[in-house]
Amino acid sequence: MEQEIRFKYKFQENYNPVYTNGVYGGFNVSGDLVANFFFERLPIPKEEIVGMYSGQPIEANVPSIPVTIIRYIQTGIVINLDTAKVIRDWLDTQIKNAEAQIV
Repeated sequence: MEQEIRFKYKFQENYNPVYTNGVYGGFNVSGDLVANFFFERLPIPKEEIVGMYSGQPIEANVPSIPVTIIRYIQTGIVINLDTAKVIRDWLDTQIKNAEAQIV
């Protein structure tokens, strides 16, 4: 009979997964991978004038061109190379499973 290990997962009261559509980082001098996850979006106007009855925008205080893209850093991780490989393998498996369901 194979030995078993039981894992119990505990969540902090403020646990709140966040959406990310990008990552920025690399290896630090200690050899750990630093990954800062961000949500990328266009700037939101500081002010906007909307028609009272139509509800349609009339004028907005939008940034001048070139447009600046905002990358809102929501969270980051620092992991060693071995853990990075485990996460890479896990992601590969999840992606293959998802692609198999699409076909």
